[in-house]
Parts: sequence; structure tokens; C-alpha cells
Amino acid sequence: MSESTLDVRDVRAVALSRGLVPEDLEARLRADASSRTVVLVLFTAGIIWLLIGSAFGEIASLKMHWPDLLVESGWLTFGRIRTAHLHAVNYGWATAVLIGASVWLMPRLVHAELRGARLALIGGVLFTLGVAVGVVAVLMGYSDGMEWLEAPRFLAGPFFVVGGGLVGLSLFRTVASRTADHLYISVWYILGAFIWFPMLYLTAKWREWSGVEGAAVNWFFAHNVLGFWLTAMSVGLAYYFIPKVLGRPVYSYSLSVLGFWSLAMFYSLNGMHHLVGGPLPTWMITTSIVASVFMFIPVVATGINLHMTVVGRFNALRYSPTLRFVVLGALAYTAVSLQGSFTALREVNRVTHFTHWTVAHSHVGGYAFVTFICFGAMYYIVPRVVGHEWPSARLIRWHFNFVLSGITIYVVGLTAAGVAQGLALLDPAIPFQVSVERSMLGLYARSFGGLLLTAGHLVFAWHFWIMVRMPSNVPRRSRPPFHEAQPVLYSS
Repeated sequence: MSESTLDVRDVRAVALSRGLVPEDLEARLRADASSRTVVLVLFTAGIIWLLIGSAFGEIASLKMHWPDLLVESGWLTFGRIRTAHLHAVNYGWATAVLIGASVWLMPRLVHAELRGARLALIGGVLFTLGVAVGVVAVLMGYSDGMEWLEAPRFLAGPFFVVGGGLVGLSLFRTVASRTADHLYISVWYILGAFIWFPMLYLTAKWREWSGVEGAAVNWFFAHNVLGFWLTAMSVGLAYYFIPKVLGRPVYSYSLSVLGFWSLAMFYSLNGMHHLVGGPLPTWMITTSIVASVFMFIPVVATGINLHMTVVGRFNALRYSPTLRFVVLGALAYTAVSLQGSFTALREVNRVTHFTHWTVAHSHVGGYAFVTFICFGAMYYIVPRVVGHEWPSARLIRWHFNFVLSGITIYVVGLTAAGVAQGLALLDPAIPFQVSVERSMLGLYARSFGGLLLTAGHLVFAWHFWIMVRMPSNVPRRSRPPFHEAQPVLYSS
């Protein structure tokens, strides 16, 4: 992107009028320009996968109460299409957007241009191709048979390893060339994620695990990919955007350090609570339950830190779409993590496990937390890489209202259905059919909520398309250029 496109002709005058150092603002704009192509490619790929994954997810949901739907084709059976949905939204949508946001954020935080931008672009494209190969293979019936790891290791695996490695190499090179004296906490989380994910993936995929070993390795990966990949990068983004938009420092640096290191210490042992009652050693399950309870430490530390940063300025959520999505995402992180710790307890687990409660719980984390953070990040980043503001406040409101209503109906309906289902399954005097009947209302709520979510995704995708297609020299009307915008300082 040229300097004229970035509108930096008067950067020095703008910076001086805001009390900033002109060189710092120029460096920030150069950092944005260095990552522009990578960010737009990854964001575009992410949105495409979001739409594909939404279609797969809605079909899978409808099949839960409409089992004869699309039964003529093997690739549209529930087992295949639900797995394709999971891969599309977690590895295609969320991972692509989180990587894109990290690529944009890291140069800003370390005060250096993105090093190896071409490597990062190639890596992002390869990772996306890996998702495509994995989804197609699953739909065709080829699977490694482990949850979250179904994509065949010899078909999709090389794309994931090489692609992710190239992006990570670019980010580490950028950090190595930093001019910043201090590494902000967001850098810790992002770099940690790019160290943890390869370790998890290679451990789970380097050989074919089977039996009890396979179950243990499966949930070692499946749970930790949430905590050490999706959660780590999402929390890192929240730590950047909330203080940035509000124009105030994060509440406590000490709490941010405590949250990071306690996450690194306790999360890795959490996965075995998915196997309570399974044929694993009791000490292994108990250790996982204890570690899950200790997750109160990073969750409470991070929750207090982020929420206290917002205290006194909650009215700002009305004016900033980024803040609206990111703050609600941070609230969802606190809620889903505390819920997960309670669910790990044996007395709770025996009611909720193998029920629709688990699906609701996963969507509080995967959608209300991770996806809301992704939306908020994109609302902030995209104007800074294309050079103009989002064209329609109305489309932003529609998007927010659709997805918030959708996920609320989805989670509340399935949570209630899961409890009713679990209690029925525990009573030997109640026929199994009763547990199915008690969950039907929740399944209808799931499909209706999914339709609202899909509508929100279509609105967002259309708005993004308009945004990137608009020329950078469009009239700005009364809105200031993106680099002149003041922090949101409204008090409640």
C-alpha cells in the first residue's frame, strides 16, 4: 500500500496535534502496510470458511430433529458433515482470522515492520489449503477417527505443519528485529500459541494412536488446542483491543503475568476430564480434575484484569463495534472457563457428559468467546489496512443483533435440553426415548439459533466485501481518518 493510500501526507501535523511523536505514528503505519496483503488474504479466507462452516453446521443441526434430511448422499451424513463443520469453523475461520490479526498486531507491538511477509503469506495460504484438503477428505469418508484430528495426517497434515511453521517463522523474525524495549502481554500469548500448537499437533499426529492411549492423546490435543491455540491468541487480542479502544492502560500488569503463566501451568492437564468414567487410571482423571479446578486462577486473574479495565466506561460499548464484540467475548471467556471447571467435577460430569450440554458449552467458548473476539478484531483492523472506515453502521448493528440473539437462543436452549437429557439418562426407570423427547425443544432452538447466526455471517461477509471493494479515496463525510480517531472515553 502506498503512503498516499495510507493518507500519511499530514501524519506529522496530526501526530503533533494529538501530542504524539510523529515518528511513532509513521512507524505504526509502515507496520500496518507491511502486513496488509497477508491480513486481507487470511481474513478473506476466514470469511469464506465461516460461510461454508455455517452451512454445514445448520445442516447437521437440522438432522438432529429431521433425520431423513439429505440422506441420499453419503457425504451429507451427520458424521461427515458435522466433522466438516468443526474443521471449517475452527481451523478455517477462527484460525485464519486469529493468525491474520496476530500478523497485523505483532509489528505494532514490537515497533518493527513484518519480517518475511512473503513467508507469512505462503504459510497462510498453505494452512488454508490444508483445511480444504481435510474438509474434502472427511466428506469423502477419509478420517483418522480422532475428534478434532479427523483430517488425514498424510493429506492435510503437511499443509498444517509447513504453513503454520512459515507464519510462525515470520512472527519470530519480526520479534527478533524489534525496537520496543518491552514485550506487551499480547506478544506473550501470541508467541506462546505458536510454540504450543506445533507441539500439540505433532504429538497427536506423528503416529497412529489406538485404544486407551488414543483416547488420552485425543483429549490431550482436543482440549489443549482450545486453551493453547484459540484461547491464547484470543486473550492476547483482548488484552490489546480493550485498552486500545478505551485509551487507558490495562488494569494490572501483575495480573496479566499471573494469568499467562498459570494458564501455561494448569491447562495442559485439563483434557482427561472428558474421559471421566472411562478406562483410564484414576490418578490421571483425578489430576485432570484438580488441574481444571486450578484453572480458576488464570480465569479469575484475566477476567478481573480485562473487566476492571472497562469499569467506568461500559457506555463505550454503544459506540465501538470492536469494544462491543471484544468485551462480550471476554465475558464469555470467563463464563465458559468457570463452567468448564465445574463440569470437570465428577458429580456434575455424570449429569452433563454425553448430552447436549457439552455442545452448548463448546459454543460459549468457540463462538461467544473466540468468534466474538475475531469479529471485534476485524472491525478494528480492516479499516487500517484498506484506508477507510466501515461504510454502514446499520449493517454492523444487524450483524451484532443477529449473532448475539442467535448464540443466546442456541446456548440457553441446548443447556436446558442437556440437563433434562442427562437427568433422564441417569434414571434407570426412564426409557431412553424419554431422554430424546426431553431434548427436542432444545434441538429446535439450536437450529433456529443457527439460522440467526448464519444470517449474521452473511451480513458481515457482505459488509466486508463492500469494505474491501471501496476505493481508498472515498469521501469520509464527518468521520475522521482512522489514524486521527480519538480513544472512546465515555463514562457510565
